[in-house]
Amino acid sequence: MKSLLIVILNLIALVIMPVVAQAQQSLVQDPVAFEKEHFTKRCEGQASFGDGFATERDINNDTLTDIVVNEGELTCKGEKGPDCTDEGCPYNFYIHVAEGGYILVATARIYGYDFIQRFGNMVLVMKMHPHFCDRTEGDPCEITVRVRGVKFVTVAKK
Repeated sequence: MKSLLIVILNLIALVIMPVVAQAQQSLVQDPVAFEKEHFTKRCEGQASFGDGFATERDINNDTLTDIVVNEGELTCKGEKGPDCTDEGCPYNFYIHVAEGGYILVATARIYGYDFIQRFGNMVLVMKMHPHFCDRTEGDPCEITVRVRGVKFVTVAKK
């Protein structure tokens, strides 16, 4: 009975592992070109990008320049920020990895962010809809995160 269970678990692992491997992020050599190409196709060639569409900055403190894409700076067929809502605009966070290229590690719908130093580390303070701090109204929620490697670690919420 015990060996049958082991065989079944191994069989399940063989079926699941290829799916997990495919789900891993692939490297993007130029996230700005990648995003602009995507939106140019989506907007049927009628896309324009504001100065704040892509920001280069080291967000994970590894000395490599990462990229943050603000979809609120996209104008698609005459509509500015077509995916923006009352909860903010989508931002895509790409981390530059030592192997070369970038990995998309997070997408967040936010109003904006500040990049500040806190306790000796650079952190992102993201301004988000109040419901992310379990409120229905009032001032925007501020979520402070430190990016370690390719993971966002929440430091504080207020």
